[in-house]
Amino acid sequence: MSGPNSMREVVVAGVGMTHFGKFLDRSVKSLVAEAVAEATTDAGLAGSDKGIETIYYANTASGVMSGQHSVRGQHAMREAGLNGIPLINIENACASGSTALNQAWLAVGSGYVDVAIAIGAEKLYHPDKSLAFAAMASALDQDLLDEIFADIGGGGADRSAFMDVYATMATRYMDRTGATQEDFARVAVKNHDHGALNPKAQYRMRFTLDEVMGARAISGPLTLPMCAPIGDGASAVIVTTPEIAARWGSVPVDLLATVVGASMPGVAGELIPGVARRAYAQAGLGPDDVNVLECHDATSPAELIVLEELGLAGPGEAVGMIRGGETSLGGKLPVNTSGGLESKGHPIGASGLAQIVELADQLRGRCGDRQVDGARIAMAENAGGYMGPDAAVGTVTILGAR
Repeated sequence: MSGPNSMREVVVAGVGMTHFGKFLDRSVKSLVAEAVAEATTDAGLAGSDKGIETIYYANTASGVMSGQHSVRGQHAMREAGLNGIPLINIENACASGSTALNQAWLAVGSGYVDVAIAIGAEKLYHPDKSLAFAAMASALDQDLLDEIFADIGGGGADRSAFMDVYATMATRYMDRTGATQEDFARVAVKNHDHGALNPKAQYRMRFTLDEVMGARAISGPLTLPMCAPIGDGASAVIVTTPEIAARWGSVPVDLLATVVGASMPGVAGELIPGVARRAYAQAGLGPDDVNVLECHDATSPAELIVLEELGLAGPGEAVGMIRGGETSLGGKLPVNTSGGLESKGHPIGASGLAQIVELADQLRGRCGDRQVDGARIAMAENAGGYMGPDAAVGTVTILGAR
């Protein structure tokens, strides 16, 4: 059986995304069209003959939010000029976008097609806010809701059950490492500082440590600025071969690794470490090679947990990194330079691909005031769903400057 080593080289040739935010007057179709237009322009494509041969469309909530349960992507393409191109719909909770990228890589790397696009889009704002909470709760095992809510000590129709999930994970992390609520607040301060420099972030305000600590409590040690908001938005990533990207005149980055993993029920702390090991092996790199990271900080404690799961910090060492400023811009390993989910926003289907937009721009030196000097290797971690006591799905992507 052939494996990743037999795949041909794949590059990210173009990226695009909308602002993330609250867009009650916009449709998913218009958000998709904007992200696609930016990605095709970035890749050097123009006109109706874009050369795209297959589409992977990521979305999680349109069924609940608008009743569009089936063929979501085919309808979402109506304003993007991509109808008639084979399209596969992807739903993998918060990791849907990065899973779509994995499939686009597989299509190009295997030689099935020469050009593929991964698109993620979501509209979570709705006059009836309970619909967004219901959409997020659908990522839990519906047969085990009573058991899950008993374990996490929360849940209900008037809030996101995932804040209770993350609060439980945060408390367990505090117990084993000595991390404090103030450490989680430091992560939020850092990420909002980064997001203030990102013109496409949903929230661009800064917070002091005291403001984060004194903000409205959400669940357990989590306060509002530590938590990702719901949001609307779209993102798109075009992948192809280096030869085709050169013909277009694009400025590509290497897609060195993309790995998707699934967790085992009742097993904690093995999903992301296992996926990361596979990604490092696929890229032929190790943790010391990584210059910049985008991770799935649906709440700020997750960033510390993920740093350790990725091998970028030893057990309990991520606490010292945030206290020492190592993960801030200008630090040893800048994390979530986009602002992360807490500041940039979290339109679920678009979030994983938005990480790739940020990292591709970092590797191309296009991030302005939030640019990481000398960035050559970038990593993204994206996770979603809940199996108890871990996420249901996790992905790791590694990009390299050419």
